[in-house]
Amino acid sequence: MWVLLVVLLLAAVAYAFWGETLRGYGRAGTAYGARVACSCRYVEGRTLADCKKDKLAGMELVFLSDDDTEKSVTATFPLVASDTARLRDGYGCVLVPWKH
Repeated sequence: MWVLLVVLLLAAVAYAFWGETLRGYGRAGTAYGARVACSCRYVEGRTLADCKKDKLAGMELVFLSDDDTEKSVTATFPLVASDTARLRDGYGCVLVPWKH
């Protein structure tokens, strides 16, 4: 019981100190991942499984999913950030605006 309490306390302290930084890196990673994967999927015409092979080192926690009807790709860093990029005629893949 004490071990769980100590772990939770350490997690809360770590979040207090590095939470904002983690969210910033999460937003940057998901935005980059969504736009690059969308371009790979809908501009290059590759499968999402093939596009996942191109993920950079350090992007292991960013998960990708595609929506063929919307021609979009969503990148998610669980519990931290999520971004979607959509194919727009004449512009390529652009990030979908998000609400705070």
